[in-house]
Amino acid sequence: MGSPNLEVFKFGIYLFVPLFSLVYFGDPAWYHAHVVPYRDKLLPPLEKTVRDLPTEQSRVREELERIKQERMQRLREKNKDA
Repeated sequence: MGSPNLEVFKFGIYLFVPLFSLVYFGDPAWYHAHVVPYRDKLLPPLEKTVRDLPTEQSRVREELERIKQERMQRLREKNKDA
């Protein structure tokens, strides 16, 4: 077992690292400078996301059929160009 000074040092590190990271990464300015631009690169814009998900079975089937038709149309256009 280490000396009391070593134990106090380790205890200080165990407390300091999480508190420092909480203060540093929890700052709203850091969040807006680093996270928001990266989030915009990864996720589609809100205008392109579907917010009204169908809950009825008939609407789900209609939506799946629409998606299949769009996919087939894109495939036809891709094959036509090639």
